[in-house]
Amino acid sequence: MDRFLMKKLVAWKINRNRKPLILNGARQVGKTWLLKEFGRQYFTNAAYINLDNNPRMMSQFDLDFNTERLLLAFEVETGEQIVPGKTLIILDEIQECPKALTSLKYFSENAPEQMIVAAGSLLGITIHAGSGYPVGKVDSMDLYPLNFREFLEATGNTNLRKLIESNHTEMAESFSTKLIPLLKQYYFVGGMPEVVKIFLDTNNFGEVRRTQQNILQGYERDISKHMTASEIEYTLAAWNSIPAHLAQENKKFIFGHIKKGARAREYRSAITWLSQAGLATRVTRISDPGIPLSGYAQDNVFKLFLLDVGLLGAMVGLDPSSMLDSRTIFTGFKGALTEQYVCQQLISDGGFTPFYWSADNSRGEIDFIVQKGSDIFPIEVAAEENLRSKSLRAFTDKYTGMHPLRFSLSPFKDRAWMRNIPLYECTNVNLWK
Repeated sequence: MDRFLMKKLVAWKINRNRKPLILNGARQVGKTWLLKEFGRQYFTNAAYINLDNNPRMMSQFDLDFNTERLLLAFEVETGEQIVPGKTLIILDEIQECPKALTSLKYFSENAPEQMIVAAGSLLGITIHAGSGYPVGKVDSMDLYPLNFREFLEATGNTNLRKLIESNHTEMAESFSTKLIPLLKQYYFVGGMPEVVKIFLDTNNFGEVRRTQQNILQGYERDISKHMTASEIEYTLAAWNSIPAHLAQENKKFIFGHIKKGARAREYRSAITWLSQAGLATRVTRISDPGIPLSGYAQDNVFKLFLLDVGLLGAMVGLDPSSMLDSRTIFTGFKGALTEQYVCQQLISDGGFTPFYWSADNSRGEIDFIVQKGSDIFPIEVAAEENLRSKSLRAFTDKYTGMHPLRFSLSPFKDRAWMRNIPLYECTNVNLWK
């Protein structure tokens, strides 16, 4: 299946000022496949080395950081001849070997002609653990589950993907009877590559669910593997509480809702771990919509989303029959799946860092706020068909100069004070302004 990040990998390859590349991402988002496919399509050969449970190669980094010696070790390990500019060197699971991570600095300085890419699943945690991360000596990219446009491509709906990328809003409305059922499928299947493949191979939603449950169990094993006994308890409790938080009218993460008597100081490190592992996304509250938005963030007040809408549905046991109902999958569960979907698309497809805003008196909330250059876009997510937008209107009246948006199932409409964007076109920024 095509991943849109491939274009960025190709741009990295032809950049004369490139550095060794680190591909970040949670487990099971397709990092290994993408890098191998990158090597297959754009290089003569690839030297692939998996550092997980590989003491033979890990010992090579213990000796020193002599790049000539390490390149020879790569050739011996893989059986490939490494030719600068023609061979892609792939170091997988690099978080398992901190010294391999450090070695990228020396490849950047002493062997810049070599094309080296590294992939890791818990690099956010490794970096904060003081692993000798080569700051300033590497390039980095982030890979996420398939976004909706990639899902359309994977399911053979290339022409619909092109349509929602265009500005032909009236035509898109005409074909909404095709787009909305596919959006329902995406809500259920999500964007985890293995799950999408199972869906394409079997068209069986039971198999889809089983695969999602296996991935969730794998994440819980990761938590148990990398944390102490007390940390495991807190982290699993926080992880399992995310769906319940999103099912509330006010989706703000409240530590006391994890369990009775829970305190922030007990669970703060658990939330940090989940975020750094890429399993959860913190959407922080801002006090005022100033530029830059990050300057107004209140780090201790946030919503917590999962990495994938399909996994959220699996955690709450969403039944496949919900896709037969015209609106249940969008409006049920307090619209949590729709907010999760929008959050996911803003990050993985739009490249945004989303925030949210709420009034100090708790009356009125803007689901997401993003910044693009000097423009600020407050976003209301409307899963219901009742599109009153009271909070968005009040916010816009209070803070002028914004570009308010509403993402809903209704057709595109440019009103005097706000634009309504269909959910299936929500990341087409050409429609935003």
